[in-house]
Amino acid sequence: MATKNKYIPLIIGVAIATGVVIGGKLNFTDTSDNLFTTNSKKDKLNRLIDYIDYEYVDEVDTDSIVDVTVNGILDNLDPHSTYIPKEDLQRITENMKGDFVGIGINYYPYRDTIAVVKPTEGGPSERAGILGGDRILMADGDTIFGKDITSDFISKKLKGDKNTKVNLTVYRKSENKLLEFEIRRKDIPIKSIEAAYMLTDELGYIKMNRFAESSFKEFKSALEELQEQGATKLALDLRDNPGGFLGIAEQIADEFLEDDKLILFTRDKKGKEERTYATRRGDFEDGEIYILINENSASASEVIAGALQDNDKGIIIGRRSYGKGLVQREMALGDGSAVRLTVSRYYTPTGRSIQRPYTNGDNRSYYNDYYKRLRTGELADEESIRVDDSLKFTTPKGKVVYGGGGIIPDVFVPVDRSFDNETINYLRRRGHFGYFVFEELDKDRNAYDHVTKYDFINNFEVSDDIVVRFQEFVNRREGTNITFVAYNDEIRRLIKATLARQLYDDNAFEEILNKEDVMVQEVILLSTEYPNFKQ
Repeated sequence: MATKNKYIPLIIGVAIATGVVIGGKLNFTDTSDNLFTTNSKKDKLNRLIDYIDYEYVDEVDTDSIVDVTVNGILDNLDPHSTYIPKEDLQRITENMKGDFVGIGINYYPYRDTIAVVKPTEGGPSERAGILGGDRILMADGDTIFGKDITSDFISKKLKGDKNTKVNLTVYRKSENKLLEFEIRRKDIPIKSIEAAYMLTDELGYIKMNRFAESSFKEFKSALEELQEQGATKLALDLRDNPGGFLGIAEQIADEFLEDDKLILFTRDKKGKEERTYATRRGDFEDGEIYILINENSASASEVIAGALQDNDKGIIIGRRSYGKGLVQREMALGDGSAVRLTVSRYYTPTGRSIQRPYTNGDNRSYYNDYYKRLRTGELADEESIRVDDSLKFTTPKGKVVYGGGGIIPDVFVPVDRSFDNETINYLRRRGHFGYFVFEELDKDRNAYDHVTKYDFINNFEVSDDIVVRFQEFVNRREGTNITFVAYNDEIRRLIKATLARQLYDDNAFEEILNKEDVMVQEVILLSTEYPNFKQ
């Protein structure tokens, strides 16, 4: 006992000293003159948050202040360094991973009820017997319909851990009965490949919407299927593809380039370079390749286009691409949020940077570049594309290419203003075509049972009555009074394509649209009438 008592003064002394140190850190009576004189930049921000937490007159959500602070810092960097709040990180991670755990349905909140548009092909709901048009009323005994039900609540009830089960109560309108299903949650793919089919006997077509972790595997599978069908030529559609993982773009470029061809190199702030070369793995090195790009093809899409163009491989078709030559790395911030920070620039094999100019702290003009291109006529006329002669590069075969703001295609195709107009794009973004088609099909789900996909694509015509009903549907939802006289044909085509998607698959959707797509038709022309075309 005496031994223990001997150490009590020492313990007390240590505790007091520790308290003095901590008290010094939390001293809120410093004057403005010496407030931050001994603190680092990090300590400065930490102390400010502490002051607000402990001393500010009103209660403040300091988490939101931190978010604003982080965003404010990143706003003064480049346009692509971004903050990801923790409430968004899971969704973004799932999207870039290429799958999530769930039951596999595409649904439409129709009249406050979860209406199944189409179950995922091969997914757990389809295997269990869920059909398009089914209404999901309950999940594990909880109701998931009504005006007060949120999308977050629905997501929590339908998603869950892999291999866990959920019991669903479903109303099937066509049979006028309630049905019970037990569904085991599985990995549900978020597809990168929107379509893969043959345009001609020799020309395959693949449309990619992003470069996620699963994208290369999807691409390889689609390419192999097309090759089995006789594809010796390929149109890779990267229009409106915003990019994704750099490594996935490198793998896809490797499929087309011969061994040891340079794909790209990166350079960080210290000047350190990393070079990526093609390997022996390419399965389409001897094939004829066409890359479709437009003003929204960015980042990883530009890596592929630039690698092929600079190696005199294939033909780039379309309009000048977005112009993003920066590489980001995602870094966790410790509280469930993350930051994507630009860590290097990438350069095409000839050494050009295709990053368009930006001003730190003022990104408005950067993101309004599309309207600038539209205003100057660049989207309609190749001669309006402005190039900088000081950024001129030459490929091994002598073709002149330019840096400083996107990939300029070998073959220019102007924007199709009859189809790519603001009204139609607005209707598509709002989901009006999908919702309208769901309601049309819901009137009689058996009406198309005996129509094959081939017959539908080649022979079905959208009637005037359907167009009128769509017009009334849009005006009712939007509270407007618009008519579609000026672009009646485009509306018909999108209604038909959306019907095909809900009845059959995504391939049917793209096949219908591509029949009138000027860029796709240009590829077919080049590959058939001018098979030896070279730039």
